[in-house]
Amino acid sequence: MKQLVARLWRLIRGPLQWRVLWFAHAKFMVGVTGVVRNDAGQVLLLKHRMWPPEKPWGLPTGYAIKSEEFPLTIVREVKEETGLSVKPGRLVSVTSGYKLRVEVAYEALHTGGTLKIDNFEILEARWFDTNSLPEGMQDSHRRLILGSPSA
Repeated sequence: MKQLVARLWRLIRGPLQWRVLWFAHAKFMVGVTGVVRNDAGQVLLLKHRMWPPEKPWGLPTGYAIKSEEFPLTIVREVKEETGLSVKPGRLVSVTSGYKLRVEVAYEALHTGGTLKIDNFEILEARWFDTNSLPEGMQDSHRRLILGSPSA
């Protein structure tokens, strides 16, 4: 039986194999977060409208769109949410185990632009020193900023 399945698999090469794999495996959304810093080492935090009212502060974040490279997701999301330009840096965290999503986080450096928030999603955007992060901040984002994503 195994040999028959293997032979059949080799015969359906290409797009049909991809369709079979697509239907047979779990689907995930990929959330991408940016630890955006400026030249002074401050971190960009956003007060998110859609997040729980007791913890609205966090890093810029959003979902990757189809065929988008993850570092470019944070470039797009920061631009959409704040009007600022960033250059993505190193990968700092990949977290799985959620029901329908995987979380990816990158460092990013502010490179320019004028702050103009998307007031549909974002209530406020500010630069913070790492030793004076606001109350009401997502714990996972605090850990990313302080350099211990899994702590």
